[in-house]
Amino acid sequence: MHEEYQSIMKNGVWEIVPRPSGKLVVTSKWIYKIKHVVDGSILKYKSRFFLRCFSQKERCFSQKEGIDYEETFAPTTRYTTIRFLVSWAATI
Repeated sequence: MHEEYQSIMKNGVWEIVPRPSGKLVVTSKWIYKIKHVVDGSILKYKSRFFLRCFSQKERCFSQKEGIDYEETFAPTTRYTTIRFLVSWAATI
């Protein structure tokens, strides 16, 4: 958990600011997993920090666009997209 927190802080994932009056806050939670080797012994302990109730899948928005926030940024990509771009760049 400490390593995950240090990574979040190092990468500047968020900025701590005072809560504006009348605005809702997105709640969060820690998810813990134990990774095992094939023989059943413990390889490592993992933790991830997630925000709750903020996806369209869950249908439980705790904030409203334009009211509680102005913009979002989530840099994600699929492995197949990266492979395509690398192979395409190699042909140029």
